[in-house]
Amino acid sequence: MIAFLRGKLVESMPHQAILDVAGVGYRTHIPLTTFDRLPQVGTDVTLLTHYHVTERDHTLFGFFTADERDLFRLLIDRVSGIGPKMALSVLSGMPVPAFKEAVIRNDTSALARIKGVGKKTAERIVLELKDKVGVVDAWQAASVAKKAHDPQQQAVSDAVLALIALGYKQAEAQKAVNEVIKQPNFDPTGGPDKIIREALRELQ
Repeated sequence: MIAFLRGKLVESMPHQAILDVAGVGYRTHIPLTTFDRLPQVGTDVTLLTHYHVTERDHTLFGFFTADERDLFRLLIDRVSGIGPKMALSVLSGMPVPAFKEAVIRNDTSALARIKGVGKKTAERIVLELKDKVGVVDAWQAASVAKKAHDPQQQAVSDAVLALIALGYKQAEAQKAVNEVIKQPNFDPTGGPDKIIREALRELQ
């Protein structure tokens, strides 16, 4: 699986970008939120990626932040009827923090205003993310940690969310993260990436 690309930006369009990585051009489909943050053509850039494989096609999706990629994966893996194209529309139509707030507050009207989503899909997004994944609890915990200025709790919440985006259930993700932070050599300043790596070892 291709986790990220780092290279020179050779083409930038609202829904796609091409990167030259060691002489190989990679076309990635991107949301508008990523397009808005791309540097000038000819500049080096790093995109986090999701490699999507079907019987008919192999497609690479690129994202400027881990939050964008995590939400993209949640939508295509956890919400029935949403594929990569619709997930990109969601990301293009609403920043990730606003999307999380809309789901937490059951604000289906805000979600339905996203181009291509509609009322029924908005209701399904809220219902399935809440009932099937339990991700909303983790989003709420992250929001509380951020407001309380608690870096360690924020890192823990971010790690749980990332594991959920990788396909783990909230309960098992939370349990693995709890095991990591209980270790005597746990470094609370290491950020979510280190917690994720250690938690994945626990989950194996």
